Amino acid sequence: MNKPNDLAISATDLNDIDSQASHDNHFNSILNARLSRRNWLRGSAVTAATAVMGSMGLSACGGGSDAIAVTPTPTPTPTPEKLLAFTAVPKSLADVVSVPAGYTATALYALGDSLRAATPAYKNDGSDTDFDNRAGDHHDGMEYYGLSAAGAPLASGAERGLLAMNHEATTDETLSSHFLHVNGGTTSLPRPAAEVDKEVAVHGLSVVEVKKTGSAWATVNDSAFNRRVTPLTDIELAGPVRGNALVVTKYSPTGTKTRGTINNCGTGKSPWGSYLSGEENWAGYFTRSSTDNAARGDKSVVSLNRYGRRQGGASRHGWETGGSDDKYARWNLSKIGASTNGSDDYRNELNGMGYIVEMDPYDKTKAIRKRTALGRYAHESAAFSVPAVGQQLAVYMGDDSRNEYIYKFVTTAVWAAADANPADRIATGDKYLDSGKLYVAKLAADGTGQWIELAMSNALIQAYSAYKFADLADVLVNARLAADAVGATKMDRPEWCSVNPANGEIYYTLTNNSNRTVNPSGSSQLAPDSANPRAYTDMKGRSAQNGNPNGHIIRFKEGTGAAAATSFTWDVYLFGAESGADASKINLSNLTADQDFSSPDGLAFSPYTGICWIQTDDGAYTDVTNCMMLAAIPGKVGDGAKSTLNYATAAGGNLAVDTFIGEKPTADTLKRFLVGPVGSEITGISETPDGKTMFINIQHPGENTSLANIGDPSKYTSQWPANAGYGAGKRPRSATIVITKNDGGRIGS
Repeated sequence: MNKPNDLAISATDLNDIDSQASHDNHFNSILNARLSRRNWLRGSAVTAATAVMGSMGLSACGGGSDAIAVTPTPTPTPTPEKLLAFTAVPKSLADVVSVPAGYTATALYALGDSLRAATPAYKNDGSDTDFDNRAGDHHDGMEYYGLSAAGAPLASGAERGLLAMNHEATTDETLSSHFLHVNGGTTSLPRPAAEVDKEVAVHGLSVVEVKKTGSAWATVNDSAFNRRVTPLTDIELAGPVRGNALVVTKYSPTGTKTRGTINNCGTGKSPWGSYLSGEENWAGYFTRSSTDNAARGDKSVVSLNRYGRRQGGASRHGWETGGSDDKYARWNLSKIGASTNGSDDYRNELNGMGYIVEMDPYDKTKAIRKRTALGRYAHESAAFSVPAVGQQLAVYMGDDSRNEYIYKFVTTAVWAAADANPADRIATGDKYLDSGKLYVAKLAADGTGQWIELAMSNALIQAYSAYKFADLADVLVNARLAADAVGATKMDRPEWCSVNPANGEIYYTLTNNSNRTVNPSGSSQLAPDSANPRAYTDMKGRSAQNGNPNGHIIRFKEGTGAAAATSFTWDVYLFGAESGADASKINLSNLTADQDFSSPDGLAFSPYTGICWIQTDDGAYTDVTNCMMLAAIPGKVGDGAKSTLNYATAAGGNLAVDTFIGEKPTADTLKRFLVGPVGSEITGISETPDGKTMFINIQHPGENTSLANIGDPSKYTSQWPANAGYGAGKRPRSATIVITKNDGGRIGS
C-alpha cells in the first residue's frame, strides 16, 4: 500500500530508445535471454533423452558390476516475463499521479530544487532567487547516464547515475511567469530586470546526480556533476553553418558561437553516450520592429516570416525591455546597426536558434555544440538508428508545428564499435554529426515514401523562386523553406520519434492539427491525405474542436540501404480517439476505455523490455481525463490493412482518402499505465539499465491557474506535488518522478 506522501495515491488494480548506455546492456540482455532459453532447451533435451532411455531399459555402467540408473536433475523451466501484466489505470481528473497497483511513484526533482549546498531550500512563494543553481522549470525530455559506486561513468550503473533534462519554458499569463514571482510579476512593459533574469534562468538544461539507497532514490546535492545550462551559456556552432554570414551577431562577429539554448523539448542519447537536446518553439521569445522589413530589404524577411517572426510581433515575455545590457538587447531581432553584416546588432540572432544541441553530461569542461548539419526547425527529439558496424547512422527528427515535416540525417562516417566508449564524447559527435546528408520525407498514397535530400545539388532547391539559397549553410538554416521547395509531405505536428530496437522501424507521434479540413479555405488549411487521413469534429463539452484534434502515430520501415535508405514504407500505428467515437471515421484503431487517448507527444521504446511508452500533451480530452502515459507492444509496418475514408465536399462531391492502418491493439498490447495531475503534460522518459526504475516528468501542473488567483492557493487548478507531501508552499511545480515496482521487478511487466 502506498504511503500517504507517495504520489501513487490513486493507484488502481491494476525511455529512451537507443539509450547509448544501453547498447552493451541491450546485447547482454539478449545474450542472457538466449542463454536462459538454451538452458531450458538443454534441460528439456536431457529430460526427453532420459525418458527415451528409460523406456528402452538402458542403464549406465559404473566402476563395479552394479548397474546404476541415470536420473539427471532437469533445469527448471524459467517463467517467461509477461509484459503489460498490470491492470490498466482508469481515466482520472484527480490532482494526483495514478499508477497501477503494485507500483509506487514519488517526486524526486522539482522546479527550484537546489543543486548546491549554498543555495537555500526552495520556499516556493515567489521570493526565491539563484536559479543558476536550481532546477529549471517545465521539465521535459530527459536521459539517464549510469555511474559506478565510485562515481565514474558506467553504462550499466543502475543505482547511481545522472539525469540530464530539458527545461522547456515556464508557466505564464500575459508576459509574466506568474508562479515565479511573489505577486505574479509585472504584466506590462517594460519588464523589471530582476524578473527577466529569473525567467531566463529557469530555461535551458540541467544535470543532477541521483542515487538509490535501499529502495529510495534521491538527488545528490553538491554533486560535482550537477550543473545548469541557460540561455546565457556560451555554446559553439558546429557543422556547415559555423562561420557563415547568416549567424554573424554582435555577440559572435565570427559566427562561431551563440548565447545559450532555449525552449528545449525532446531529447536523444547518442550511441557514444552524449546528450542531445532539441530547441523547439524559440521564435516567440524574440521581437521585431514594425518597420524592420523595409530596414532589411532582403531575403531575410522571407526566412523570418517562414519561421514565425513577422515584423511588429510582440515577444512572449518582453525580455528585450529588461534594460540596456546586451543580454536584453539580444531578444530584439530588428536591424538597427549600421554594419552590412550584422556584427553590431542581433538581426541574425534567430539563425543561431533551432538546432539539436549536444552536451557531455559527464564532463563540464567539454564544449556544448549546436549540430547545424541536422537542420534548423522546431526540433523535438533525435532518435538514432540501431548502430551496425560498418554502416552509416541515421538520426530521425520531427518539426513540431502544424503542417511541418519529418526529417532524417545520415552520417558520412560509418559506425565503429570503438566509438561506443570513446575517450572524448564531443569529439566523437564531431565525427558523426558535422558531416552527412539531411533528408525530408515525402509520403505517397500507396504506403510508400521517399527521403529527399536537402542540398544545393537538388534541382528543385536551385529553382525555388520564393527564396534563393546561397549555399548548404543557407539550406540548413532555412530547412523549412528547402522542404517546401522539394514538395515534402506536410504532417499533423510531428513531435517525438523513437526507433523500435526489435526491428529498426521508426515511430513518430503526430500530436494534432486544427488546420485539417475537408474543404480548405486558406493556405494554412489542408485536406486530409493518406498519411494524415482524418478531418472531423470532436466535442469537448459544448465546444467543437475541428481538424485532427486527437492525433495519431505513424511508423516507417526503411527500404534497401538500412539507415541510409532513400525509400521506405509506412502505416499508421495508432489513431488517438475517444473509445466511443465513430469507428468508421475517428476511432480507427478500435480503442477501448482502457486504451483511449488524445494528442500523443512523448514517445520512447524501452531498450530493456521493448515496450513502447506513449505520453500525451492534450487539450481535447481533458474534460474527461488528465494527460497520461500508455504502454504498448506494437507489431510491424504492414501488419494491418488499407482503409478508405469518404468525406463529403462543399461542392457536393466525395473525397476518398486511402490510408494504411496497423493491426488493431488488444488488451494485451496497449493499456494505460499512468494518469497525471490536473493541467499537466506527461513527458520525458528514461530508465535505469536494469529496467527496474523509470523516471518521467510531470510538466506544468496547474497551468490554467489565473494570474488573478496567485495569492489564493484554493483557486489553483493544481497544488501538485505539494499536495503529495513534496516541498514547501502550494504553488504547483513541474517535477521529475521516479517509478518503481514494489516487488523489485522491471517496469511494465
